[in-house]
This record gives sequence, structure tokens and C-alpha cells, in this order.
Amino acid sequence: MKPQYKETADKMEKTRLALQNDFASIRASTANVSVLDKIYVDYWGVKTPLNQVATISVQEGKNLLIQPYDSSLLKTIEKAIQVSDLGINPQNDGRIIRLAFPPLTEERRKDIVKDIRKMCENSKVAVRSIRRDALEGFKALKKKSEITEDDLKNAEKEIQDLTDKFCKDIDAMSAVKEKEILSV
Repeated sequence: MKPQYKETADKMEKTRLALQNDFASIRASTANVSVLDKIYVDYWGVKTPLNQVATISVQEGKNLLIQPYDSSLLKTIEKAIQVSDLGINPQNDGRIIRLAFPPLTEERRKDIVKDIRKMCENSKVAVRSIRRDALEGFKALKKKSEITEDDLKNAEKEIQDLTDKFCKDIDAMSAVKEKEILSV
């Protein structure tokens, strides 16, 4: 019974980590290298993550500097940033690309918080789906008489406790990110 429990916990942890990565890529009013994690550039015909073809650094907390290893990529990187949903216009000086992060408006902050809540709810739905699949697996074992009724009840309680823990963690992560976004 423990391998199924561990597998369920691992799946729920992956869901939590995916949400954490999504939160890292949300743009707040300060510059954060993680916002570029989902930007890919065409490098010799291969879609390559931006951070693998350039050095990215934060300058004064409000700017990101992108210096490509190959200067012929400047235009490609600039275009990739423009077509992304980042909402920032890159400034290309021929050697580096600058991204200036303007302060967020109150309306934009509220929109971002709505998106955060939606991501949070989707993650909790995914955790509950993992719980449902795990419980179905335990019920199938009970039906095959591989576990007893007591084992099934214990598994249901353990899986529910695990689900509650991950949902609570997801809510806590959401609250921290919302506070970060709403703080001026």
C-alpha cells in the first residue's frame, strides 16, 4: 500500500512545483529573471530557451539585461520577447537588450491576482483528480481482495490527509504571491 501512497504524494508534489514555477514567471513590479523562462528563440532551427543562448541579469531591481552569446541573435531575441505575453517592449542597443519593468497599475495588479487565483484553483482541481485516481486504485485492490476493508479506510484517510495538506500548501503559496503583487 505504501508504494501507491508515495506515488500519489509525488504526483501532488509535481502539481505544487508546477504552480510554483508558474508563480515565478508572473511579472511583479520588480525585475525577475524567471519571467523569461518560458521564452524560446530559434537558434539554428531549434527552439532553445532564452537563458541558454544569453546571459540574463537584473540591474537596479527594475531592469533586465540580456546579453546573447552570439550577437546575431539580438533581433531574434527581441522578436521573441515582443511576441510573448510579457507586455514589455525590449530596447536593443546593438550589444544587449534591456527590459524596463514599469510599476504595475492597480487594475493590472487585480487582473494578475485573478489569474493567480485561477492557477491556484486549477492546481487544487489537479490534486483532487490525483486523489480520485488513487482512491479508485485502492478500491480496485479491495475488489480484487488484495486489501481489507480496514486497509481501504486507512488508505482513504491517508490520501484525504495528503490532499488537504497539498491544498493548504497551494492556498498558502497563493496568499504569498497575491500579497507580493498587491504590495506597491
